[in-house]
Amino acid sequence: MDAPADFEALRAQILERRAQLPKRLMQVATFALDHPDDIAFGTAASIAVAAQVQPSTLVRFAQGFGFDGFSGLQQVFRARLRERNSSYEERLRKLEEGGATLTESGTILNSFVAAAHGSLDTLSAQIDARTFEQAVTLLAGAETIYLIARRRSFPITTYMAYAFGKLRVRCQLVATVAGIEEDVLALATPRDAAFAVSFSPYAAESANQARLLAGNGVPVVSLTDSAFSPLVECSKVWFELAEADHAGFRSLSASMALAMGLTVSVAEKRRRG
Repeated sequence: MDAPADFEALRAQILERRAQLPKRLMQVATFALDHPDDIAFGTAASIAVAAQVQPSTLVRFAQGFGFDGFSGLQQVFRARLRERNSSYEERLRKLEEGGATLTESGTILNSFVAAAHGSLDTLSAQIDARTFEQAVTLLAGAETIYLIARRRSFPITTYMAYAFGKLRVRCQLVATVAGIEEDVLALATPRDAAFAVSFSPYAAESANQARLLAGNGVPVVSLTDSAFSPLVECSKVWFELAEADHAGFRSLSASMALAMGLTVSVAEKRRRG
């Protein structure tokens, strides 16, 4: 087996083979996709401790995916980190290297439109109608819908809160200027529900808030980009959706479409009683 050339290829192989991986290798896979920065920065010994496996298990995992050893696997995670941390100036240079100058606005726009089309095509192909309906039913039955997101995901829940308000559906955006998120979450009961969004690198605050609600009996629906996302383990229903990017820039085209589809469907289901 040839080793994956980059992180996305490795991630795809892990997801494809997750049902066949032995327990300990699955443990490494879950840790690797949930904590990719730790894999990039850590030593084999420190990663083994964090993942609660033996260092030899890391080597077996790496070899199982075509690498000579753990260091080869680690290079993939380090390359991902370099790409993720590239400055916006570097991203703009990539656009120019791809044939677009900063004055060729139409070329740049068309590239982002193409990426958005790709994301929407993925949404149409991947989202299961029964799962969507299950999420709608769960959220429509809630007295209050708690909306959880941070960083890049935050615009999704912000717009959902706006739309729910217009549609007369009671909701609560968890993020607060005053920093009283814990007090807000303490108001939630099992009669409510939550919608949480987080993409890699996952926001620890969002995962912790979703876990807290789930632990208190509040059903959670989530939108994320991996089967190994920390949101998955605490969600009654979850959607996996990875947005296409262009030159390192990633929009929310498909994610916003899914979120608004849920929002309007929830309002319509409540209206029909």
